[in-house]
Amino acid sequence: MKKQLAMMRDPAATARTLSEALPYLQRYAGAIVVVKFGGNAMGDEDAMAEFARDIVLMRQVGVNPVVVHGGGPMINDLLARLGIKSEFVRGKRVTDKATVEVVEMVLTGLVNKRIVQAIMDEGGRAVGLSGKDDDMMVCVADDPELGFVGKPVEMNVQVLRDLFAAGIIPVVAPVATGMEANETFNVNGDTAAGAIAGALKADRLLLLTDVSGVKNAAGEIMTAMTPEEVRQMIADGIIAGGMIPKTETALMALDQGVRAVVILDGRIPNACLLELFTDHGAGSLIRSTEPRVKPRTE
Repeated sequence: MKKQLAMMRDPAATARTLSEALPYLQRYAGAIVVVKFGGNAMGDEDAMAEFARDIVLMRQVGVNPVVVHGGGPMINDLLARLGIKSEFVRGKRVTDKATVEVVEMVLTGLVNKRIVQAIMDEGGRAVGLSGKDDDMMVCVADDPELGFVGKPVEMNVQVLRDLFAAGIIPVVAPVATGMEANETFNVNGDTAAGAIAGALKADRLLLLTDVSGVKNAAGEIMTAMTPEEVRQMIADGIIAGGMIPKTETALMALDQGVRAVVILDGRIPNACLLELFTDHGAGSLIRSTEPRVKPRTE
């Protein structure tokens, strides 16, 4: 914050920062960047506005962003208020018919439209969707014991490309349709973002979290990693807990054609801009090769 205020008082520093960003602006012109938004920032009005401003700026300089969001705390809150008790299998919530109805209401209604409104308030154009719209995301049950928790098996992302062409930012809730009639599935937000990024062959998948990135055995943040290193760290137990599904999503997205995945700390101001438009980055980049910047012909 102090640095930002200093720059505001120093027009030359602001101009220098913009000039230094030019290679990155050129690099990402026309690129598709899928951003998974979640964590504490979703419940903070100022953080939401800052995130929306960054997304609008990305669109303004020629990036095609897609926002995919979660909403776990809001779902938990409404379930509690409705007196719907959750059952758990191996630490995972069972999503029965009543629960998936609440999930759909919260994600496609409350949360999705808050993000759309925040983007609109910052001068952008946004449209809220779910995986159900235009059969964007078709799922089967990921684990029959968990009920209506979905695993994407079919993706139809032309509607997202149509929105890009119209200059509109898609905001996607991770609720999907099933292979059978009248099925609704709740999809993990990271999983949904990875599936969408893979179907779009996105240039970047940014997974915003409440941690600084992937840490090695010494507790240091890994700024750049290869898929082979990630797999070895999972096998060795260095990557554990909630970081396992995030890194597995990253590996899945890379296998499907995403050029790079970044797991970054969404609590850092302007995290997405730091990652895309500076040489510092803001988290752990996972790709087959390590450099953060390549020629525009990449």
